[in-house]
Amino acid sequence: MISKMRGAAVLLVGALALSACGGGGGGDKNPLGGSTGGGGGGGTLVIGTADFPESQALGEVYAQALKAKGIKAETKVAGTREAYYKAIQSGQLAIVPEYNGNLLLHIDPKATAATTDEVNAALGQKLPSTLGILNSAKAEDKDSVVVTKETADKDKLKTIADLKPVASTITFGGPSEFKTRESGLVGIKEKYGIEFKEFKSLDTAGPITVARLKQGQIQAANLFSTDAAITKNNFVALEDPKNVFPAQNVTPLIYRSKVNADAQGVLNAIAAKLTTQDLLDMNSKMSVDKAEARDVAKDWLKKAGIAS
Repeated sequence: MISKMRGAAVLLVGALALSACGGGGGGDKNPLGGSTGGGGGGGTLVIGTADFPESQALGEVYAQALKAKGIKAETKVAGTREAYYKAIQSGQLAIVPEYNGNLLLHIDPKATAATTDEVNAALGQKLPSTLGILNSAKAEDKDSVVVTKETADKDKLKTIADLKPVASTITFGGPSEFKTRESGLVGIKEKYGIEFKEFKSLDTAGPITVARLKQGQIQAANLFSTDAAITKNNFVALEDPKNVFPAQNVTPLIYRSKVNADAQGVLNAIAAKLTTQDLLDMNSKMSVDKAEARDVAKDWLKKAGIAS
């Protein structure tokens, strides 16, 4: 997940500069576009997204669901977490589809919370009073240990713990930092008592890792849990019952005064139905089928019975 947030924060630099330099009399003009009014109160809720397709699809899910309930909403690509967090702090954005674990680490780099409840409780204490989070979805986009379906069937693998009897035969592939991270091989050894035969330093959730796994040059790999390659290649993401990888649930981050109870209800209804498989399906459609974010969002909302 962290690599998805890389990139320049320049998308908001001009907007933030305008906000800082603007004179009086403008009231609540929003340099990102749209008004700063609260949902249901006649204004438009501005939903900021990160600069990768999954976040943009989630932003469209939020916006289309809100509009289906008569609440004005629009989406804006707001760049990196550093940029959009500043924007929502200042009220330029009303809502951001966030990942709770990485949001907590952005606010408190030393945080050790692992489960969804722990992470959300910590966020409740760490977020400024103007901001809040709504219900987390079961859907998560986080680091995962992935094997081929053939390997999973042969060795009866469902969780990371199931790797222990065969770990001495497994070459693991992933980004170089995975070897030394707590949320990587270090944590897997500490929590599951597993050491692999060998580690190969490859790319971050990229084509090299996927190709090596398909070819059998590695038998397990680190990929993001919603990577379209998992669906495309029929890979199996192993469950992590001991939380080596902290929770990364899709969770709406809101500017409290702008998002009223009606709008919150819409977002919580989405959270109640959104799953990791849904994110996989969305990413597959956008990556493989070249579908637009707005179209995959519309399809999901219809399937979920939230909007027609």
